[in-house]
Amino acid sequence: MSELVPGAPANQISQRMRYLESLIRQWDFAYYVLDSPEVSDFDYDTIYRELLDLETRYPESADPRSPTRSVSGVASELFNPVAHAVPMQSLDNVFTDSELLAWADRVVRGLRVARGILDLTVEDVQLVFELKIDGLAVALSYRDGVLVRAATRGDGSVGEDVTANVFTIEAIPRRLIGSDAPSVLEVRGEIYMPVSVFERHNAAVLATALESLDSNEHPQKIFANPRNAAAGSLRQKDPRITKSRSLSFWAYQVSVAEGTSFSTHTESLRRLEAWGFPINPNIESIRGLSGVRSRLDRWMAERHSLDYEIDGAVIKLESFAERDLLGATSRAPRWAIAFKFPPEERTTLLEKILVSIGKTGRATPFAQLSPVVVGGSEVALATLHNFGQVALKDLREGDTVIVRKAGDVIPEVLGPVLSMRDESLQPWRPALNCPVCGEALYRAEGEADSYCPNFECPAQVVARIAHFASRGAMDIDGLGETTVQRFFDLGYVKSAADLYYLSKEDLLGLERFGEKSVTQLLEGIEASKTRSLARLLSSLTIRHVGAVAAEALASYFGSLEALMNATAESIAAVEGIGPSIAGGVVAFFLDPRNRAMIERMLAAGVCPPQIEASGETALEVLANKTIVVTGTLSGFTRDEVAVAIKKAGAKPGSSVSAKTFALVVGAEPGASKLAKARDLGVPVIDEDGLLRLLQGDLSVVGDARTVDV
Repeated sequence: MSELVPGAPANQISQRMRYLESLIRQWDFAYYVLDSPEVSDFDYDTIYRELLDLETRYPESADPRSPTRSVSGVASELFNPVAHAVPMQSLDNVFTDSELLAWADRVVRGLRVARGILDLTVEDVQLVFELKIDGLAVALSYRDGVLVRAATRGDGSVGEDVTANVFTIEAIPRRLIGSDAPSVLEVRGEIYMPVSVFERHNAAVLATALESLDSNEHPQKIFANPRNAAAGSLRQKDPRITKSRSLSFWAYQVSVAEGTSFSTHTESLRRLEAWGFPINPNIESIRGLSGVRSRLDRWMAERHSLDYEIDGAVIKLESFAERDLLGATSRAPRWAIAFKFPPEERTTLLEKILVSIGKTGRATPFAQLSPVVVGGSEVALATLHNFGQVALKDLREGDTVIVRKAGDVIPEVLGPVLSMRDESLQPWRPALNCPVCGEALYRAEGEADSYCPNFECPAQVVARIAHFASRGAMDIDGLGETTVQRFFDLGYVKSAADLYYLSKEDLLGLERFGEKSVTQLLEGIEASKTRSLARLLSSLTIRHVGAVAAEALASYFGSLEALMNATAESIAAVEGIGPSIAGGVVAFFLDPRNRAMIERMLAAGVCPPQIEASGETALEVLANKTIVVTGTLSGFTRDEVAVAIKKAGAKPGSSVSAKTFALVVGAEPGASKLAKARDLGVPVIDEDGLLRLLQGDLSVVGDARTVDV
């Protein structure tokens, strides 16, 4: 792990350790006091582990005041200090199965000695599995059932008094419920910003940012991630700002409860819940370590289904008596460990800011990065969304930046590490002209995006044809953007219609195009001629028309000819369409270039099957009702079921709540959604029930709670 070569002189070892210590202290200050991290968690952990490794191998060179020997964090001078009656410790981290097993083995060895049970194994120990909430730890003090003080962790011994701000968080009880609450109680937990709140805030900032930028006003900054948003929102001198940020809270530990005792962690959480504290529903008591692995796998896959961010899981002993037997080090308990998930954020160099032109002409800035592994894959490019975001984040070529990749989401640059910025770096200025065709870019008033207006811009043409052939559109296998670009450069295609006039003679002889690949491509093009009308409409790059709108239009009008001749008023009358989409449809079909392209397609044999025009809008009985789907359905793709739900007048949901009308369960459903539906009494139906429901049969929800899933 260390960068030192084996057998390095003692002075080099000592210098390296002092350097690592200074880095960690600098990063701790930026993270815990300024709420402006300079590195990702993964990069921090890498340096921390290197220092810990060196201190283990060379104890004679270790500094007794090393940051590895105390709790990370510093109390800000902006708030009054609070001395913790019981220190708020940190947790040691592990990153692999072998490290987790090593921790468990140490726990078992300690219990064997303390309890005198020599044949005790890892599978004999009762554990607690908790999600590791990515927020801000606080200690809440109650006297005679009333909240009297709230403090951050700080350095573990002294925190910050944030009582006034915590009073504004609705999830935290001001007064305890029940007569059995102890007269003196201290509860610890995590304050966090829900992902939905985080996203709404950033969307609102971006909606008004361009006006601020155009008028030279200082725009409100967007949040980098929910954790820093929560920390920054809590550390406000004005509690009204904290209140406006809609923070929330999970309680996870009792540290002081005078006159009350608990034998297990689960028992303490049940009592906390009875007193009015919110307890995370995904905490489980598990016997042995074998069940931990499956839960780690599950939550690594489902972490983005939650409305709060997690960066791992915490595994701890259930029994308080066993915890007392093992004790703690100066910074962390021996009876608990944090298993950190693979990093979704890393720091790297922003080499250049480039601009791409999409199928609609939209100019999108993107970052060319020094390659870095994020979320298990190497990232060298990341989206910057639009010119307004680049300005808001003040990104500059040459900056060290934090890059995030969550699940399958395209990587994005969260922001620069300002403390590492070279003062000579200049603000980035967006180009005034299209980087491909040279046409002047324009931005409509009130819109965030800039566009190239040249319909014949090579970048637009290639992007439109590639979209036409993509899997979600006409699904022509083997016709990706690279191949389309090649055909365009050769002069073979200038619009999507030209695909249907490619011949075997055109393609044979091209590099990497043999008899088999050419035959497969031409067969794919031929098969696309009978794709559904909805697929054809979504493939044509009609402004504002995606898969959902295309499905609604196809169902309502039944044929391409009927839609092409429809008025804006009749199109806007379709459920879920409205004037903006209607205007885009009419404008598309009025353009003679688009008309000519479609006529060439039809002449080549493109003939989507006609369907019976419904001429109907959504069902009133399902209006504004939310339907959530979990698992895989046999008759729908994920996109198709969302379209069907919207078409019926309901709303597809992503998470289960008390307002959910029904949960549809397919193969391999998410256990958390199913459990929450049952807890809340939400009807659970299968795919057949969904089909009946979409036809307006509400009786299907009557016996839904007994569906065998």
